[in-house]
Amino acid sequence: MSIAASFSHSDSLSSRNFKRLSAYIFDYSGIKMPPTKVTMLEGRLRRRLRATGLSTFDDYCNYLFDRDGLARESIYLIDVVTTNKTDFFREPNHFDYMRDVALPTLQDRGVRRIRTWSSACSIGAEPYTMAMVLEDFRKEAGGPDYSILATDLSTEVLEKARRGIFPAEMIDPVPKEMSRRFVMQARDSARRVVRIAPQLRAKVGFMRLNLMDATYGVGEPMHMIFCRNVLIYFDKKTQLHVLTRLCESLKPGGYLFIGHSESITAMNLPVRQLANTVFIKE
Repeated sequence: MSIAASFSHSDSLSSRNFKRLSAYIFDYSGIKMPPTKVTMLEGRLRRRLRATGLSTFDDYCNYLFDRDGLARESIYLIDVVTTNKTDFFREPNHFDYMRDVALPTLQDRGVRRIRTWSSACSIGAEPYTMAMVLEDFRKEAGGPDYSILATDLSTEVLEKARRGIFPAEMIDPVPKEMSRRFVMQARDSARRVVRIAPQLRAKVGFMRLNLMDATYGVGEPMHMIFCRNVLIYFDKKTQLHVLTRLCESLKPGGYLFIGHSESITAMNLPVRQLANTVFIKE
């Protein structure tokens, strides 16, 4: 028997099952899953095959779509397909603008408590970076108190973010003085992990939120919203839906930050551009 013959068709996703999965993933999360992603999807779904004890992709898809498995499995399915690329001080110009323009402006307006939102927080590098900048401004410039809401679609990354533990090399972009004050080194240097200091962790609240929802239950409107490098996974219609909801959750005069590779050109939104990928709600 040839090596090729020893594998059944069920070792790869059938065209029908790929279409069913990609349609569900798009409807649920807004994430596009074109045919070029079939190999990536297969690789990620193997984790769920092991976890569910199912042996083939056919069995898994039958479980999801024909035996009502989605009610139990949907969160885990979405966890494995979401992309969670993140870094501390990623796209640093945004944090420079936050420190030099947005925060002093809010302070001058008499804001006593700045509400901020990291809307696709991944494992937490973005909201903890925001916390470092906000805490530094509070201490060094007598700035206002603050709170940070950090949300993501993936329960898996939210759990990692809550712990605030990171590989030591991830902290390299953090300025040395901030690292000294806000990052705790492991007692065992061989472990090569660090943890965000408790005073910053206490300022960040984590919650699962799907940006595809009709409304966002985030409480009072925000002074600053970061929604960076997630719009690129959506089509134009979904981008407009998400940005419209985000603007509804932003105070007039509040700041919206999107990723440097993203654009809101030709979208009818109540914002005006202030700097590269930085907008203010009018």
